[in-house]
Amino acid sequence: MLSSLFTTLDVNRHPDGLEEEDASSSQTIQNPIVVVLQQVLPLIQNIVSKWLHDLEVVEAVCGVFDKSVRTLLHDFGPMVAQLSEMLGQIYRTYPQAPALDLTRQMVHIFAGEGQHISDIRSLVEALTSTTLSVFQQGPREHPDIAESFMYLHAQILKRSPDLYLSAELDVKALFYSGILSIKFPETPTVKAACLFFTEFLSRCKDMPSLCDVLQRDGKLLTETVLQGVGGGSSRSLVEHFSEVLLSLNRQCPALLSQWLAETLQTPGFPSAHVTAEQKYSFSQQILREQTNKRRVKEIVKEFSLLCRGLQGSGYSEC
Repeated sequence: MLSSLFTTLDVNRHPDGLEEEDASSSQTIQNPIVVVLQQVLPLIQNIVSKWLHDLEVVEAVCGVFDKSVRTLLHDFGPMVAQLSEMLGQIYRTYPQAPALDLTRQMVHIFAGEGQHISDIRSLVEALTSTTLSVFQQGPREHPDIAESFMYLHAQILKRSPDLYLSAELDVKALFYSGILSIKFPETPTVKAACLFFTEFLSRCKDMPSLCDVLQRDGKLLTETVLQGVGGGSSRSLVEHFSEVLLSLNRQCPALLSQWLAETLQTPGFPSAHVTAEQKYSFSQQILREQTNKRRVKEIVKEFSLLCRGLQGSGYSEC
């Protein structure tokens, strides 16, 4: 109900035919959504404190603020500090995916604004630390958290990579959380992890801390992606794996050549269906392509079919 109300109260939406001058003057009025939110926030905090472990309640609360943020955009600014504090408290007590999704929306809108960056940074650090603890304990029971966490950090790397300069963010642990996520059987989680690595790799040349982790653990990423291509994951994910391989080839072709050679020389990896000659041909084709995304997708798809014993079975036409 509150979500619908906030959309209705959006003073930035005005009927067709409203004079430009009148519409402009309405911008000077304090947005009624902010007024209402400030008044109901203590009530919402009380509700959350009593039903913190109820996923439906947390989803509903996050839904109210998500609708508000999407409606107000930058006009939501006066509420950023309070919402950041509340989200941090909610998530530290009981980690749930809706809090990560709402934070991703806030990063998208406010991370580039100087007056809000401190609150956003503190929120990201708190949620990241808590989620990494979840990964250390075993994230397998929380694919939704893993998915939302990967999407959150992909957004951070895309919109505000400077947040990764914080000493409070363990880049190596984040990299390993991506490795774990890419091994999940749930397709949405793997897609999110592939997007995270694509954004991560695109920032390596400009950020030494990311580059260091890639140089040390890039072979593990290469091996994990090849394992998925070879049959460890759904065929529907081949396109996403191909984007990670393309990003690796763009950022560190010499290292990728080494990692492919070392990984593919293992007998039976990533599948007993492919010969040493076929693996060598695959690696050479991949290394030749640094720009043509469509061609890389075709190469990876063909190799995936070979690994699964499906080449020539009709699946290659799909």
